[in-house]
Amino acid sequence: MAEVLKERNEMDPKYQWDLSSLYKNDEEWEKDFAEMDELIAKTASFEGKLKDAKTVREFLDTQNELTGKLENVAGYASLRRSEDTRAQKAQIMWSKAYGKIVQATTALSFAEPEFLSLPEEILAELVKDPLLKDYAFNLEKILRMKPHTLSAAEERLLAGFGEVLGAPGEIASNLMDADLLFDDVTDKDGKTVEVNDSNYILLQSSEDRVLRENSFRSYYKGYKNHINTFAATYAANVKAMTAEAKARHYGSSREMSLYESNIPLEVYDQLIAAVHRHMPAMYRYVDLRKRLLGLDQLHYYDVYAPLTKGSDDKYTYEEAQKMVLDAVAPLGENYVNVVKEGLENRWIDVYPNKGKTGGAFSAGTYDSNPVILTNFTGTLDSVSTIAHEMGHSMHTWHSKTHQPRQYADYTMFVAEVASTVNENLMIEQLLQKESDPEKRLVLLEQYLENFKGTVYRQTMFAEFEKEAHALAEKGEALDPVSLNNLYEGLVKEYFGEEMVIDPEVQYEWARIPHFYSPFYVYVYATGYSSAVALSEGIMKKGEPARKRYIEFLSMGGSRYPLDELKHAGVDLTTPEPVDIALTKFEKVLEEAEKLAAQLGK
Repeated sequence: MAEVLKERNEMDPKYQWDLSSLYKNDEEWEKDFAEMDELIAKTASFEGKLKDAKTVREFLDTQNELTGKLENVAGYASLRRSEDTRAQKAQIMWSKAYGKIVQATTALSFAEPEFLSLPEEILAELVKDPLLKDYAFNLEKILRMKPHTLSAAEERLLAGFGEVLGAPGEIASNLMDADLLFDDVTDKDGKTVEVNDSNYILLQSSEDRVLRENSFRSYYKGYKNHINTFAATYAANVKAMTAEAKARHYGSSREMSLYESNIPLEVYDQLIAAVHRHMPAMYRYVDLRKRLLGLDQLHYYDVYAPLTKGSDDKYTYEEAQKMVLDAVAPLGENYVNVVKEGLENRWIDVYPNKGKTGGAFSAGTYDSNPVILTNFTGTLDSVSTIAHEMGHSMHTWHSKTHQPRQYADYTMFVAEVASTVNENLMIEQLLQKESDPEKRLVLLEQYLENFKGTVYRQTMFAEFEKEAHALAEKGEALDPVSLNNLYEGLVKEYFGEEMVIDPEVQYEWARIPHFYSPFYVYVYATGYSSAVALSEGIMKKGEPARKRYIEFLSMGGSRYPLDELKHAGVDLTTPEPVDIALTKFEKVLEEAEKLAAQLGK
């Protein structure tokens, strides 16, 4: 009989998140939703009036109120949907909320073009007007966007297509989370095991190689069966973005994605170049993995297999909570107390259930506490995931606590820094406590996996995106064959000759949801590189480094992200942080190789 997940209503509520800081129930959400039209109309009524500081201030305050309300309405609907993607009510709520986002975006599309149409001397005066000082940085950013802002009519037209242009990602998400089915498989003992999106990585982490191979082939068979649909949705997503970039006078869709946060293309390119320079270290790691597993051939379904005996240790959620609190202790008592509040007051939706969104994320709004979705399985990796997502939540908490609403949202570029600092602090603390060679090797394996998954793998994804968008911009087709070949070629380059590239590997790109938020994945790698420097500084330098780091967390979106990181002590305009991070990877790898030799492996 197949092992199956429980329905959500069969789960213990104490392990489910409490969304009441956002809305007490769906009825309260409906009430807020019903007020959206009036607020949108009120904000849109400023059209044609943005000519003086007083009116601009009134508009920005009203827009801020609308943004907050919309964030709450859409955020809650999205969270409810993620609890069970099959639930019709939640799907309807999200559809209504998404439609309201498009309605508001369309209604307010006049603002930036109207503001930018003012004479240069008036714009300069407005930006410096004391009445607008609370919005000065946002106004400066709008001015910077002037060469890429269309007329009011064009912006309204483009905004009106928002829901349509976002459809490819919605279709792919529904297919992945709700409709895609996988064949049950058997393990080495002939026991039937269900394969689903929530448990796939857990199955790939099993010591049972038969189960790993069977689940691998079942999983990608599911994607292969729908690869034409996935290619069509992804191609549509890429084409939509390249068309918008062209309309906005950017050189490429990649430039458009990075421009708003003031990230030079060189930062993206330097990342890829640095990882390529350190590719021999990844090949060494692949070779170590092959030797430790005792395999003649290393297949892609061996990528997540535990390397050492004892690495299948399981932790209860309560044990995981203590491990997280211990890990973040170097960040100070105030930081620890807020983490404790989150753990005790149900910020976290802990276990998988049928229909629940796979993976993990942190969310929340300016008016609510942060919340975290995980699919906790008791592995060290899932404990680390809680630390990771709590880093996001703490970044959100510090930002909203110290910034006004208009500056509370930090950019995607810095979004992965706080999460990875927490992960690194956890693994470093565990290593400090552990002297047993076998158990130490387990921890080093986790460390190496973090580097592999966050720097090497995400950079591989970033290179895939760069090349896929470049193909579209040259007018070449993004069909299943071209996408499969592009991805398979990159896997070969990043993993080297010791890895057997199974035919199923070519379909993996289709299961990466981040590709529908173009040019986002690279920030995992730059964020991890920054986090390596910051976490080591916190451990070695203590209070001065901790103070700068907490200040960084508290900046929200009040500065450009590169400037925020420089304040914390990291300069990503140079390749140095990535080189330093990958040099750390090589040191960890060297110790793992020595321990393996010492243990006769």
